[in-house]
Amino acid sequence: MQLQEIKNIFHIELDALYPREEIDAFFYSMLEFYLGLERFVLVMQPNYTISKEDEQLFFEGLTKLKEQKPLQYILGETQFMDLTLKVNENVLIPRPETEELVQWVIDGQAERGQGLKMLDIGTGTGCIAIALAKSLPNSKVYALDFSEKALKVAEENAQLNNVEIELIHADILDFNSAQSLEFDTIVSNPPYVRELEKDEIHNNVKKYEPHQALFVPDDNALLFYKAIAKFSKKNLIEKGSLYMEINQYLGQETKSLFEEENFKEVSLKKDIFGNDRMLKCLK
Repeated sequence: MQLQEIKNIFHIELDALYPREEIDAFFYSMLEFYLGLERFVLVMQPNYTISKEDEQLFFEGLTKLKEQKPLQYILGETQFMDLTLKVNENVLIPRPETEELVQWVIDGQAERGQGLKMLDIGTGTGCIAIALAKSLPNSKVYALDFSEKALKVAEENAQLNNVEIELIHADILDFNSAQSLEFDTIVSNPPYVRELEKDEIHNNVKKYEPHQALFVPDDNALLFYKAIAKFSKKNLIEKGSLYMEINQYLGQETKSLFEEENFKEVSLKKDIFGNDRMLKCLK
């Protein structure tokens, strides 16, 4: 079958579910992932034909897209900053907003010197920890998650990207340590979407991404930030920095929480869409 025919079938089957530009992006991503071909092949060779075996890959992918499964889970990988990361349904798919958080952290470490000890709380794919280890090669980076399955993905991704991170299997909501671990910098993108906000979430996220990494109770929406504050007061060095991704609707509430916990220089930062998305403070 010709590639152009397959592309047309994608639109026939998916136009009711996705914008046309997104369907094109799905098709061309599969074209590159499965066949190693660039999109201009259809311009240069409009009658390009593929084998039955290769056809099957596209149609299996199409079936999953009709079920609203995220493309990243279909392909088993995604891009984050300059990294290629493996993903599956045990971990959240990294978002562009988190890239902004990581860049903020990297930019803020220049004045802090070399050989920093850093922790990523709720690491998931390991995207934050691995990006930090890659960009700050003289630092020691730790990655904490309560999910052993997530830590397995993070470990695989660290190996894939040729960096070393230290994995910690623990639940930040119930973390007990007899002594201070003395981190220079702590970073976290914890669960922060309230149940009342579920209607704003796309079906492909609600159906496939791990809910325990996304949602929090309406009546205790900042529970992870409370736990991070408690942990950081004990395990962050004096004047150590704490960076977090936050719920855009709870920016002031989150800021107040850390001010009340006596953190210093608490500041909010907007993402590229103009939403309060990040918070930084010092111990």
